[in-house]
Amino acid sequence: MDPFSIDAYSPKEIAGRIQQLGVVKSKGDPLRVLALSLLAGAFIALGAALFTVVTHDATGLAGGVLRLIGGVAFCLGLILVVVAGAELFTGNNLIVMAYVDGQVSLKQLINNWWLVYVGNFIGALGILLLIYFSGHWQTANGAIGAHAVVIADAKVNLTWMEAFSRGILCNILVCLAVWLCYAGRSVTDKILAVLFPITAFVALGFEHSVANMFFIPAGLMAQSDALVAAALTGPVSEQLTIGGFLWHNLLPVTLGNIVGGSVFVGLFYWFIYLRK
Repeated sequence: MDPFSIDAYSPKEIAGRIQQLGVVKSKGDPLRVLALSLLAGAFIALGAALFTVVTHDATGLAGGVLRLIGGVAFCLGLILVVVAGAELFTGNNLIVMAYVDGQVSLKQLINNWWLVYVGNFIGALGILLLIYFSGHWQTANGAIGAHAVVIADAKVNLTWMEAFSRGILCNILVCLAVWLCYAGRSVTDKILAVLFPITAFVALGFEHSVANMFFIPAGLMAQSDALVAAALTGPVSEQLTIGGFLWHNLLPVTLGNIVGGSVFVGLFYWFIYLRK
C-alpha cells in the first residue's frame, strides 16, 4: 500500500483497516475510552440540538425539504466524532469484524460496547444540562423548546417493531458513513463521506440510540418550562416519561442499531473481504 497515494482506499483495504482498528479499540485504556465516549455523546447531542433549531419552523418549506436541511445540520455530530476523534457506540458495532476473526474476545467486545454506551449517555446528558441552564429552549417564545417536546413525543410513541426496524436502518447508514470515512485520506474526504448517509438517515426518520439520549430527555425537561408549555400547539401523550423513553424507544432502538451495524454492515463485509 502506497502511503503517499491520494487515491481512495479500496473496499478490501477499508475492511482491513476497520478490523485492525477494532482490535485497538477493544484493547484500549478504559479511562481513555470513557473520555472519548463522553466526547462522542456530547458531539452527537450538539448535532441533535442544531437539528432541533433548524427544523423548529416549517413556515414556507415542504416537509421533505425541511427534513433534508435538518439532516445536513445533524451531520455536525458525526463529523466531529470522525474528524476530532471520539468513541461512538453505533460506529463501534463494527468491532464485530475483529471478533468473528478471533482477534477480539467476546468479553472485550461487550466491555467496549458497554463502556462506550454509558459514556455516550453521560456525554449527551451533559450537553443537555448545559442547554437547559442556558435558557436555549425559551428562544422564539418557547418555540424551540416546544419542538423538542414534539420530537420526543413522536419517538416514544413508536411501536417496538417500528423503533427496532428504524434502529436497524439507521445504523446501516451510520456504519456505512464510518466505512466510507476509512476510504478517504483527508479531512475533506471524511466530511463528504459523512454528509450523504447521515443526511439520509435523519431525513428518512430512522432512529439513532445516542441521538435519542439527547432528543427524548430534552423533551422531558423542556415540557416542564412554562413558556415552552404555552408554546405547545397540542397535548403531549402520557408515554413521554422516563419509562416510555427507556422501554418504548431506547431499548428497541439500541438493539436495532446493534443488528444494523454489526450484521448488515460489519458481518457482511467481513464475509466478503476477510473470511478465510
